[in-house]
Amino acid sequence: MHRIILWLVVAAAFAVSLVVPVGSGGFDGFDGFDVEECQSRDTRVVAPYAVTGYWVIPRADPCVTRRMVEAVHAIGGDTLITFGPRFSARDDPVFADCLVDGRPCADVPGVRRVYTYVTSEEFGKGLLRCPGLDRRIESRGRIFYRVSLAASCADPVQDLVLVSTDGDGLGNLMTEAAAYGVTVFPGLPAAPQLEGKPWEPDAAHTAALTAFTARVLADYRERFGGSAAFGGVYQSFELAVRARGPKDPIIELYAAQHAVVAAALPGKKIVVSPYIDARRGRGFPPGQVAKGLADIAATRAGAPMAVAVQDGRGTGKVPVYGVHEGEAKVAPRLVPVVGDVSNAQAYYGSTGDYIEAAARRVPPGVELWVNVEGFEPTPVAGECGRVDPLPLRGRTTKSRIDAQVMAAGTHAGKIISYGWDPFFTCQARYDTPSLADDIVNGWRQPIIVGATRKEMNGRPGILVEGYNLRGGTLRFDPQGAVVRQEWYGRGRLESAWAPYVPTGPWTSITATNETGYSSTSAYVIR
Repeated sequence: MHRIILWLVVAAAFAVSLVVPVGSGGFDGFDGFDVEECQSRDTRVVAPYAVTGYWVIPRADPCVTRRMVEAVHAIGGDTLITFGPRFSARDDPVFADCLVDGRPCADVPGVRRVYTYVTSEEFGKGLLRCPGLDRRIESRGRIFYRVSLAASCADPVQDLVLVSTDGDGLGNLMTEAAAYGVTVFPGLPAAPQLEGKPWEPDAAHTAALTAFTARVLADYRERFGGSAAFGGVYQSFELAVRARGPKDPIIELYAAQHAVVAAALPGKKIVVSPYIDARRGRGFPPGQVAKGLADIAATRAGAPMAVAVQDGRGTGKVPVYGVHEGEAKVAPRLVPVVGDVSNAQAYYGSTGDYIEAAARRVPPGVELWVNVEGFEPTPVAGECGRVDPLPLRGRTTKSRIDAQVMAAGTHAGKIISYGWDPFFTCQARYDTPSLADDIVNGWRQPIIVGATRKEMNGRPGILVEGYNLRGGTLRFDPQGAVVRQEWYGRGRLESAWAPYVPTGPWTSITATNETGYSSTSAYVIR
């Protein structure tokens, strides 16, 4: 999963309990509206789904923002995450429009280096420290900021950051999130990438990055510190959750930037979403996950941390399959990634194997979340998805997301997904449903995330855990036995029990609840 500027500006609007379809061409009706002119808020949750957080893109338009947050909230979303813009050491032509008294904004005495930062937020006084030098600039129809990174405003030599914004998208997001009871994790400024090795940060600029991060977070503390919607920050630079060598450059970046977070925002959470890669010859086995998790946790500097492991299914790096399917062929949508081979030939293991490995050794101060990737590795004809930038990605189905939730198991404290736009909102045609629509129509379908043999009142049976399990029956295959539930409980997850003794080497379990909805995928136990 990579930081991207998505091609599609779409939001889903809910009316009563239905998603109103919107065309894939985007919005054009709200530009220039004041927030008072937006549609009134509907704060109902009409289709609570197992995924409760999404990556979103801040919108300069407050009405588009309101519709987006409302749509996420309506299907049970309570968490929004944004990517941080790239803190860049390169020139950007957009700053040619940044002028002060007819001169380029960076044309000030003593400048050693100029960094650039293109964002979707408007900062306040917390960003500006040095009178006269640090300033908000309106030039040629755009808003800019000039920020000195000098330790003292009197330093004769200094580095500058020029910031350009297209509006206060993050401020809009915070406003709407607070109104809907949703938590936001804005992305930290993303580190410059090493030339020729973009998967690594350029350590030559870490000091400048952390100095700028401190200024941004000081502004967040001043503007959002009193808002219940401000949950913490998201670490935008990605890494693999595997064993890492000494002096690892990404871990060093994390340690430096997270120390700034802990000092500037005490008690606020840092969210990290590392990836796993199960591909043989390119990835790593599940046994490396615990060490990788420990290395990441060691960077938190005392701040609470949530590690949302990317499940890898969207990119094709990790498959979703049952304990009995190691020798089965990989799913058709994974063939372009690993070839037409068996799961065992292509991969070290499944999503469940990696999440189990992570759950066995969750470090103190860390919550284990799972990030289910809401897209397909490649698109097929007639399918909407991401067309820019490369690689192309396709839209997936609600049943496949269900399978990913199932594979996350009972260990995930929270399940989130990358990403809302365009994957949950795009439509193949104006009159076809989006993935968000499909969730609204099918949210009552049960999802089993765990099953164990358990006696109740001296009788053997099977206890299942998951979502939407209340009432109805459990079907056990390949035997074909359909058994009515005799017990139901509710905690962090729902639980249901039925008297049944498996007779084969493996058993698949499908739930049908009291509303008549059935699981889209069976849960398999040995």
